[in-house]
Amino acid sequence: MSNNRSGVFIGGMMLGATIGALTGLLIAPRSGRETRKFLKKSADAIPELAEDLSTSVQIQADRLSNNALRNWDETLDRLREAIAAGIDASQRESQVLKRQTSQADSDSLPEPSERS
Repeated sequence: MSNNRSGVFIGGMMLGATIGALTGLLIAPRSGRETRKFLKKSADAIPELAEDLSTSVQIQADRLSNNALRNWDETLDRLREAIAAGIDASQRESQVLKRQTSQADSDSLPEPSERS
């Protein structure tokens, strides 16, 4: 979970830095020619920045996916164990009830009369 948050934080930081740089360029006291030249250089760097951001997001998504799969597998294992324990307990209880029922039936049967 913290890996996902750090990826989002890094992505937000990169986006904020880009927006801040563009804003600074637009209000900077440079000549138009210098500003356009700088904007062109910055615009040329945007694809690389986008690729870096995309790679970072992909890495974070892979980590999150792997964590989710691992958690899912662990949950399924615990569920299987719980079901197996429940089946065993119900079978034991069923056997106890059958014994109690057969004992109750044998106790309620009349004893054979003795012949003399």
